[in-house]
Amino acid sequence: MIEITNVHKSFGGVPVLQGVSLNVRQGEVVCLIGASGSGKSTLLRCINALESYDEGEIRLLGERVEQRARHINQLRTQVGMVFQRFNLFPHRTALENVMEGPVHVKRLARADAQREASELLDKVGLGHKLHAYPHQLSGGQQQRVAIARSLAMKPKAILFDEPTSALDPELVGEVLNVMRTLAREGMTMLVVTHEMGFAREVADRVCFLHAGLIIEEGTAQQVLGSPREPRTREFLRHVLTHRSDTQVSPDGIAGAAA
Repeated sequence: MIEITNVHKSFGGVPVLQGVSLNVRQGEVVCLIGASGSGKSTLLRCINALESYDEGEIRLLGERVEQRARHINQLRTQVGMVFQRFNLFPHRTALENVMEGPVHVKRLARADAQREASELLDKVGLGHKLHAYPHQLSGGQQQRVAIARSLAMKPKAILFDEPTSALDPELVGEVLNVMRTLAREGMTMLVVTHEMGFAREVADRVCFLHAGLIIEEGTAQQVLGSPREPRTREFLRHVLTHRSDTQVSPDGIAGAAA
């Protein structure tokens, strides 16, 4: 579904992606982990053509991704994106935010869009907040609205760019629960995350990025439980220093944190 081949990207002469290759199959959940600045978010933005890339090739559903291609808007309707910040329209209710894409992009009748938006908000646990404005919602609730908004376009895959990083710790779980449900339902997901417990639970594969390269890739059990690369072990040890995650030990071994 997503094919990334030897992709390079620089900003102002500073390389950010230095030859990334990755394939994501239909129904697969792939988590991207790594320190800030390793290129994870830039890779997602290149996949969705929010950023251009300098070399290599990205294909979605067999179509080459190019910012200026005539088909790029159509491709974007097939691959949703959920950002760190929720990016909701502040002057629209939760229901109206979710309806926006289907009505204005897909030209769905408003009555149909409203019915589907109501069902999606109920799916993410916000059926009682249809008419609330973003400022009336917690961060976790706003992020769940953002996920419902992405689902409203009926995408074939969703890209998540650290969807819990802007949330207070007590709100993280409610967003991850929605993502767990999507994974169980077979949604194709490419997730940038620092939530190692979540990655271990739902990811079919985990990729560790360092300095614009995927330097380790494998099952969640292998990468998080028995990482081969010293840099991967160092990263996991650093993550545990700042998080009370009991599913990966300081040596990257599954079990209680030492």
